[in-house]
Amino acid sequence: MTAQTEPAQAPDLLYSEAEEDLRSAVRSLLADRADAPTVIAGIESDTPYDLRLWESLAAGIGAAGLLVPEKFGGQGATHREAAVVLEELGRSVAPAPYLTSAVVATEVLLALGADDGPTVELLGELAAGRKVAVLVLPFATAPADGASAMTGTLGRTVTGVAEAAAADVLLVPTAEGLYAVEARGEGVTVQPHVPLDLTRPLAAVTLDGASGTRLAEAGPSAAAVGAGLLAGAGLLASEQLGLAEWCLAETVRHTRERHQFNRPVGSFQSLKHRMAQLWLEVVSARAAARNAADALAAGSPDAPLAVAVAQAYCSGVAVHAAEECVQLHGGIGMTWEHPAHLYLKRAKADSIAYGTAGRHRESVAGLVELPAP
Repeated sequence: MTAQTEPAQAPDLLYSEAEEDLRSAVRSLLADRADAPTVIAGIESDTPYDLRLWESLAAGIGAAGLLVPEKFGGQGATHREAAVVLEELGRSVAPAPYLTSAVVATEVLLALGADDGPTVELLGELAAGRKVAVLVLPFATAPADGASAMTGTLGRTVTGVAEAAAADVLLVPTAEGLYAVEARGEGVTVQPHVPLDLTRPLAAVTLDGASGTRLAEAGPSAAAVGAGLLAGAGLLASEQLGLAEWCLAETVRHTRERHQFNRPVGSFQSLKHRMAQLWLEVVSARAAARNAADALAAGSPDAPLAVAVAQAYCSGVAVHAAEECVQLHGGIGMTWEHPAHLYLKRAKADSIAYGTAGRHRESVAGLVELPAP
């Protein structure tokens, strides 16, 4: 007799009641603290970050600790709940370091598997929202390229680090292991770039004579960095989903209200077809993003494939939705006062974050043993 293997459990793409309650809380907070005029005013200032918003999101709602077990001071939730938060952040393009700190940096620390010491202490600080941590790698680093990050030293400059200006702690991968470095410590310089997406600033981080606490040796650190990048890429798809959903809903609303020739422009057949096509893409993106979040939450061995598929698809949908939003709003869509440009810039910036769609297609080809042409 041959042994039979149990079939893989089907992914759960639906939202639970708890996830919907979390969505309502986050959406209400963002509507109050991060509406379009507030976000636009923020990017015109020296820093787009609203500390009161982050305090309410991270500590008030407890979103910063969703991935952190209760024994370390977190909520003990999963990537599914974190994905819901990112959907809402994508809907509002709110400038909050949630993806970089509460997902990527937190996942890196969790993957180290420590039960005590500085790693656990830092996890507690992140879960409570008292500190923000950022992984010092270019924002474009793909999960498959995480191992190559363990080749640098503390005395170097890393460009394109997302939200380094908001960080209290820098997680620095080196050839000797992973270090935690105080962002405002001696020997640390954070030089802002001029990014396309002003709601998620980039910076060059220079570590010249800086000292830090080594959290783990090179081997475990490389695996942990890969896990953090994988979670970041997978949940970035949920941010892209939320962005695309807002663009579609706002475009439908506008074309219903905008009249030409004494009829709504949304009633013109050519525009109907464009919005119907976009709706189909958004529905498919939702399935891909939810599948990635569910695979990460379940610790599925297929998580790398689910993440690669989600990023290969969702990044293009987000860009397409934002482009259609700008175009179908006509003249107003091209103005600085309308928020459409924020969504287009975020979508374009996200399309290269944690690996381009092409890089993820290469990963899909390798994972299914189908070499790309």
